[in-house]
Amino acid sequence: MKGPLFYAKILLFGEYGIIKDSKGLAIPFNAFKGALKNEDVESEVAVESNSHLKKFASYLKSCVEKGEIDAAFDFELMLNDLKQGMYFDSSIPRGYGVGSSGAIVAAFYDKYALEKITILENLTREKLLHLKALFGKMESHFHGSSSGLDPLNSYLSLPILIHSKQHIESTRIPSQNEVGKGAVFLLDSGMVGETAPMVNLFLENMKNEKYERVIQEEFVTYTDACIEHFLKADFKGLFGDLKKLSQVVFDHFKPMIPGQFHELWKKGLEGDSYYLKLCGSGGGGYFLGFTENLEKARAELKDYDLEVVYTF
Repeated sequence: MKGPLFYAKILLFGEYGIIKDSKGLAIPFNAFKGALKNEDVESEVAVESNSHLKKFASYLKSCVEKGEIDAAFDFELMLNDLKQGMYFDSSIPRGYGVGSSGAIVAAFYDKYALEKITILENLTREKLLHLKALFGKMESHFHGSSSGLDPLNSYLSLPILIHSKQHIESTRIPSQNEVGKGAVFLLDSGMVGETAPMVNLFLENMKNEKYERVIQEEFVTYTDACIEHFLKADFKGLFGDLKKLSQVVFDHFKPMIPGQFHELWKKGLEGDSYYLKLCGSGGGGYFLGFTENLEKARAELKDYDLEVVYTF
């Protein structure tokens, strides 16, 4: 791939919680990436991508004209490139919770935005919030609604710590231990997930007072604790709260976990060799796994493809 590359993202912690103003931690994942290509390629994938990008460009133009997006773009160049067959050449799987549409948004902003905020600047809180809001509106074309976090992570290619909707910052994560036994990994469900229906279901459930209390008192509490442990490289503390978090997700996010994975999820909780959580909105795509012994987890999950994200 030539030109600027835009990487996948992984929301390590904070799925669903960030909708309700809890903490979140997102990291770039360089194993998957994408780039805009201007070559005139007649492959089915390129033609389909070009068609999708034309719809996205039309949406962007309409938003700018209505004043819904506070940014200027070079639409003449954009539409000319699309006319020439431009497409998004990507290895990021779609519908897998790792930011495929976020990378497209980041690539469009990078190439066509006028007076854009760049990574070389002093990234103040105001600039980060401005980008997040802008990217959220841009990515809404793909999902119906978006926090803007995926494109922000892809554009900056930095770990992002979310304190709340109005407080985000770039952060550092502990260095990886290449020879460590522990790992964070992706487990491939083999199914594509749809974001919008899952998010709508969650928002509907949140209208139930009892459900909302569980999310606030348990899910958010354990999520925040996991982020704190992870950033301090306190992996002993992390796995104590991870087990609680995985259990809460299993008990209260069942529709987001395809039925055939319920036993696998329980097996991890009962045997303590790995813990699973949602990666993105769930319903398919990837699950995120955490283990203190990767070899053991691989043996127990031998029927599934695992992709290591981080080792410690």
